[in-house]
Amino acid sequence: MAEKEKLRIDKYLWAIRAFKTRSLATEACKAGRVKLNGTNIKPSHEVRVGEVYHVSKGPDRKVLKVTGLLESRVDAKTAVNFYEDITPVEQTQAFKTMFNAPVLKRDRGAGRPTKKDRRDIGNLTDDFFD
Repeated sequence: MAEKEKLRIDKYLWAIRAFKTRSLATEACKAGRVKLNGTNIKPSHEVRVGEVYHVSKGPDRKVLKVTGLLESRVDAKTAVNFYEDITPVEQTQAFKTMFNAPVLKRDRGAGRPTKKDRRDIGNLTDDFFD
């Protein structure tokens, strides 16, 4: 692969497949969802090997360490060689459990829940999140 000395952060995030399009990567940088050492960075920020970036994409939070510079977008198997995902396991598990939470849904027209129904719902949610 052709490696460059200078590379913009928006182009790098697009090339390693962190974002689907380069314009989405640019918007994320402008909105403050890409951080370096806790500070927001501009889309034109130059990427250097060894830097650690915090990328927020919806409810997903990732910590990416740059291991190589990639100028153009490549397949996912090759892109993995140019960054290291050092996201803490706690953050990854929290994201996954968000989708496994019980969905409480009552039938339409069933009316308001009774006192017993409310206790049952409360016990169900308390047991899940403890």
